[in-house]
Amino acid sequence: MAPGNDKHGSTKLSLTAKVLIGMVLGLIVGIVFNSIDNSFINEHIVGGLFAMVGKMFINALKMLVVPLVTFSLICGVTGIGDIRMLGRVGGKAFGLYLLTTAVAIAVAILLATIIGPGSGFDMTGIDTSGINAKEAPTVWDVFANIVPTNPINAFANAEMLQIIFYVILIGIATLMLGEKSKSFVQACEYMNELMMKVVEIVMAFAPYGVFCLIAKTFSEQGIDLFLPVIAYVVTLVSALLLHLFVTLMIFLKLLSGLNPLTFLKKIRPAQIFAFSTASSNATIPVTFQCTTERMGVNNSVASFTVPFGATINMDGTAIMQGVATVFLANVYGISLGLGGYLTVIGMAVLASIGTAGVPGVGLVMLTMVLGQVGLPIEGIAIVLGVDRLMDMIRTSVNVTGDAVVSAIVANSEGKLDMAVFEDPEAGTMTGDDLEISHEAELELAEAARPKPDA
Repeated sequence: MAPGNDKHGSTKLSLTAKVLIGMVLGLIVGIVFNSIDNSFINEHIVGGLFAMVGKMFINALKMLVVPLVTFSLICGVTGIGDIRMLGRVGGKAFGLYLLTTAVAIAVAILLATIIGPGSGFDMTGIDTSGINAKEAPTVWDVFANIVPTNPINAFANAEMLQIIFYVILIGIATLMLGEKSKSFVQACEYMNELMMKVVEIVMAFAPYGVFCLIAKTFSEQGIDLFLPVIAYVVTLVSALLLHLFVTLMIFLKLLSGLNPLTFLKKIRPAQIFAFSTASSNATIPVTFQCTTERMGVNNSVASFTVPFGATINMDGTAIMQGVATVFLANVYGISLGLGGYLTVIGMAVLASIGTAGVPGVGLVMLTMVLGQVGLPIEGIAIVLGVDRLMDMIRTSVNVTGDAVVSAIVANSEGKLDMAVFEDPEAGTMTGDDLEISHEAELELAEAARPKPDA
């Protein structure tokens, strides 16, 4: 490498910092474009360029999910080597996910009851037509549908619970075959490393994708939508932040002894991507990278808890349902009582198990909850306008909960590398890593080239 080209000697922004800059710039540009309200900008820049780049980035993240989960989970199961330990990890994760979701919605309902959003709300100008309810699944249907009738179809449609079940089954069968599976396991380990490298490549374009996603959202939404439902927004955001920074951190400290401040620094990239994409599933590659490379959670644990959590752990969504239910009950002057609130908690926990982690899924789940407690489904139209921005915040809470449970379970199983967790530089990328890596490859190739005899 020629002198003066050494990138290690200069200070470079981390990828997280670049993504944050992209987010702030997107917010500013979005608000400015919303205030201008120009047809050319709206059609060709916001609805054209921003929409295209943002969708390409989300599609790229989703492209990684199924192969990453498949190969990392096979490696995780075979790496555990003990089916009983796999059962312990799964049982702990499942129990903690349900517990945190139940606590989240209970706290949200309590906070909303104290604040009382929706009292005296003016329904003028709210179009409540065209909202259709979705029937709540029974607990038996939820668990029966975990077993796929067609694994190929499950992989094609990214049915995460079915994929997790099938891949774990393959992993167990691989263990049972013993020595015969050696080549298969090595191939899966290679594919797992390959997918992590693809994640790095996609992440290099993250600042631009995040900028376009945020700019498009705020260009279309603006801030005027918040004014009629400001009490709902304030209550919901307060409940989400309370759960993220207090409840989850208390769980983390009490059950693992880990430092919450260190944890929050480590999980920040996943929170940013979750906020930008509003999709727990699309954020799986980033959450997985944060838990394994930045926190030191062993692959054998993270490969199960991260995709499992993205599917069934929806703390933020449960909080939204609790606050929205209290808000709409106040709007319509309907008293739910203790029994109604307990029904909301139970329905939210059940619905979170069988609902995919994709944008807007919270509203689908909310129709189930409102139908069970006798509130008008049409009331969803009142909160519909601000749901996209609220969805971004609650998805950040969801992935934080996934990482908290992953860290707790890994620590309880002795599968957490404390040296990595306490290292502030562990797993960080500068955004120039790909270029540096390419230069290193060129140097190695030059060194390996046959030299002419002297």
